[in-house]
Amino acid sequence: MDPVTIIGGATVAFNALKKGFQFGKDLQEMGGQLNQWASSMSDLSYLEQKNKNPPWWKSLGGSVEAEALEIFTAKKKAESMRQELKDWISFTYGPSVWDELVATEGKIRKQKKEQEYRKAEIQEAIITWGISGVILLAGAGTLGFIIYMVA
Repeated sequence: MDPVTIIGGATVAFNALKKGFQFGKDLQEMGGQLNQWASSMSDLSYLEQKNKNPPWWKSLGGSVEAEALEIFTAKKKAESMRQELKDWISFTYGPSVWDELVATEGKIRKQKKEQEYRKAEIQEAIITWGISGVILLAGAGTLGFIIYMVA
């Protein structure tokens, strides 16, 4: 997951939603686009959260700052889309429909956290422990070699 891909997916869904509103489509007809947009918003929030506390091996490369900037710009674009979408939905269907959409977005976020994000966290933990183990073994091997050469 990278912010550029996520915001790209959100933009595609958002543009489809805008076009649907312009042609008078019903929200139920645009359920797939709403789901894609809400899913992208959830992914972006998760990515922002993960970037605040990256694993030690990821911060060594120096890409954390660049990714933080990409996330920041993607979040700003997402906020703009969210406001425009809120205006469209509130104007067309009323504010209660927007509240329902926000509740649905929360359900999607919770579901993704339980499934996809948990899987990503496990993979990250495996990588972190694997890299740590390799470094620890290399250090122990080097120390053992030094002791062997001295003795």
